[in-house]
Amino acid sequence: MLRTTLAGLRLHKARYVTTALAILLGVMFISGTMVFADTLEASYEESVMGSATNVDTIAVPAEQQDEAGRYLEPEPLTEEHLEQIRSLDEVAAADGVVNGHAVLLDAEGRTVGSVPPLGVSVGEVTRFTAREGTLPTTADEVALGTTTASETGFEVGDTITLLDPDRQEREFTVTGLVNFGIDPEYGFGGAVVMTEDVARRMTGAEGFGEIDVLAAEGVTEEHVTTSVAALLGDAAEIESGTAYGERLAGQGGAQSAILRISLLLFGVIAMFVASIVIYNTFAILIAQRQREMALLRCVGAKRGQVFRSVLIESFVVGLVSSALGVSAGIGAGFLGAWIGGPLLGADVVAAVVIDPNAILAGLLVGTLMTVFSALVPAIRATRVSPLAALRTSATAAGLEKGTGWPRVVFGVLTFVVSGVLVTGVRLIGPHPMNLFVVTGAALLAFLGVVVLGPLLVRWCAGVLGLPLRRMGVPSTLAVDNSTRNPRRAATAMIALTVGATLITGYSVVSATVESTMTKILDDAFLSDYRIDPQYAPEGGGADASVEEGAEEEAGDELPVDFSFVPDQVRSDLEREPSIESVFGERHDYTESDAAMEESDGTIPVTTYNGAEPGTDLTADLVEGDLADLGPGTVILSEDFAVDRGVGDTIGLASPEGELEFEIVAVAEDMQAFFGATIITEDYERIFPEGTQDSSLMIRGVPDADPAELREAVYSSVDDHPTLQVGSDTEIKNQFSEMMDIAFYTIAAMLGLAIIIAVFGISNTMALSVLERTRESAMLRALGLTKAQLRRMLAIESVLLCLIGAGVGIVLGVVFGWAASIAVLPNLVFTFPGPQIAVFITVAIVAGLLSAVLPARRAAGTSITGALGSE
Repeated sequence: MLRTTLAGLRLHKARYVTTALAILLGVMFISGTMVFADTLEASYEESVMGSATNVDTIAVPAEQQDEAGRYLEPEPLTEEHLEQIRSLDEVAAADGVVNGHAVLLDAEGRTVGSVPPLGVSVGEVTRFTAREGTLPTTADEVALGTTTASETGFEVGDTITLLDPDRQEREFTVTGLVNFGIDPEYGFGGAVVMTEDVARRMTGAEGFGEIDVLAAEGVTEEHVTTSVAALLGDAAEIESGTAYGERLAGQGGAQSAILRISLLLFGVIAMFVASIVIYNTFAILIAQRQREMALLRCVGAKRGQVFRSVLIESFVVGLVSSALGVSAGIGAGFLGAWIGGPLLGADVVAAVVIDPNAILAGLLVGTLMTVFSALVPAIRATRVSPLAALRTSATAAGLEKGTGWPRVVFGVLTFVVSGVLVTGVRLIGPHPMNLFVVTGAALLAFLGVVVLGPLLVRWCAGVLGLPLRRMGVPSTLAVDNSTRNPRRAATAMIALTVGATLITGYSVVSATVESTMTKILDDAFLSDYRIDPQYAPEGGGADASVEEGAEEEAGDELPVDFSFVPDQVRSDLEREPSIESVFGERHDYTESDAAMEESDGTIPVTTYNGAEPGTDLTADLVEGDLADLGPGTVILSEDFAVDRGVGDTIGLASPEGELEFEIVAVAEDMQAFFGATIITEDYERIFPEGTQDSSLMIRGVPDADPAELREAVYSSVDDHPTLQVGSDTEIKNQFSEMMDIAFYTIAAMLGLAIIIAVFGISNTMALSVLERTRESAMLRALGLTKAQLRRMLAIESVLLCLIGAGVGIVLGVVFGWAASIAVLPNLVFTFPGPQIAVFITVAIVAGLLSAVLPARRAAGTSITGALGSE
């Protein structure tokens, strides 16, 4: 029996080609994902560990908290700490690392980043190495972090400009590039590496943010780490170089683990679609081979032997296809790491990692899924009566049954329950748990599609076939063929329906999120341009926009160190004819009886100096009118209003005591108004020193030339390099571009499921053509030309693809909308018309491609030979 099974496989191997491709693609994705993630993790570890183990011990200032448990800026380590460490017998050498923010100018003379990059010093003992070039050794040299170099375009040998704390420009030569990898302290905002003296001069930082230690000869890493820890006590957090590297590598591993899981989800989807293709292939093949199975039974094969022979076929097909998929996955995984690693902030420095688990997972998933998918067809093969099968022709009997009333009732019930769940989500409103409800509803609806598939095929083919029947004999025959075996058509269609549902649903969610966020951004961005100072975190760095005495004006109680826009900039802007209005934003915190518990009793207070509420300032309101804002009144955001409304009052602390303000409007959350918004005169009563704008908003005249407006805005900040100009339109465009990139990336991954589904339809068409060989010959004998036969099969395939895609599009739109309302407040539903049109076009093209080879085979078959065969 085994020899017979293997001989059958060799004889009919062409029938399994598309099935093998479906398995190969799914396994390739899974194994490739594991190789990709393993290689990325190894690169993270090699990069981080190589850096950290350059030293034996790393000491950083200990974190501190106040009595309320709030985080405080750590006290830097001192020169005295460094000398004490150097005096230890266990220490061969030690150097401190100066950390402070250094203001870097780009090629156009503007500051780089909304937060200045870190200025980092290196000494004789350092864990940092240059990936390209060398580390700085003189007062006129610096090295750049690779992320900073990438952002600015600077290379080794270039001259760059930094601002010192006195706002003076200093030029340096770039001697090297340092890859800080996933180290969050340096990797996020970038870094400029300097000698210690230069770092102190350019950042104004005091003390050390880190001390690196080398152990004396014969002293272990653990021993020197213990000695340094005992010396510094609570003043520092001490780790060995190995422990530090392992911790950072673990963080990188966590990132790649999340990526691994996300990608494997797409692999699972691909394998699920492949399983449908496998099931359909074996179901058709077993139905077509009923006479062969019956003959085996007649010559002595038992039911168990027939059952095992089918499973052996599936096992061999699955194993060979999975092996090919694993091989392809290894190459795809390394290619993905090589291309995607830099995008994730990691250079692939490790050789490709081929973990045995990646190989075993691919082989097991592909093989077991193939065998499992063939179980039902194998069971059917054992139920055929030998004599009854010998009396039938070689057709796929057993797949021609329709849909009985019990299936119809069950299918309708699944749709009803699914609809009830979606309605409940709509009534409850946005909540994270609603996503699980929507997922359950979608699975129920999909189950209904599976159960009612044959009916859906008949109905859809009937509707789509109305115009086709008027287009000639081939079209009419194609419509009739598509409804002849609705169960087979429905099974082939389901694979495409899964992919179309997922892509359409994601398209709906993506388009809706983009529209909703665009509306939020439109409400939040009140102008054409915005000018903000570069934010300099506490602890060092130059800020050229801080005017004389501004530090005192900011006060000591601010949770955030705000700086200000010079008044001269506003004056220059107001004189420009292309600018309609300029208004400033000022904000601070004060105590209030309306503050939320998590805000420590304070509430953010904002005023828009020179703006007219209701005209310059707009927002969606819960109640009230923005235009009513005036002396002694306030606009509250909904989260701070809590149980208060229009007409109620709130108290705001001021030097005069608590001031009462009447609420005239409550704005929805995520709008232009956050906390309490009052007029400028009242703001200055609460904050007498708050007389400077922390940012400016500029709106051009309606018919202003965009280039002229842009030039006017940028010209106003020429003498203030740390003032950063942002275009609200550009910000919204950047957001749209990010959404588009995310959409096309995920759509491409889901597209794998579509490709596998198309293979399934192509296989179904090929097997159908094989089954209908005599029928095709008869049509040719009756006068159907080769071109007409090819057209008939192409239209039949397109119909099948359109039905599968159409059902998927409907489900995708419904559940994409349901998923959006499950989590998004103030939803702006958007129907992705262009994407849907693309999907329909793809379905038509896929149908045509699926029919190419089967149609050629049918048209090339000998008429007399086919009619003469039994």
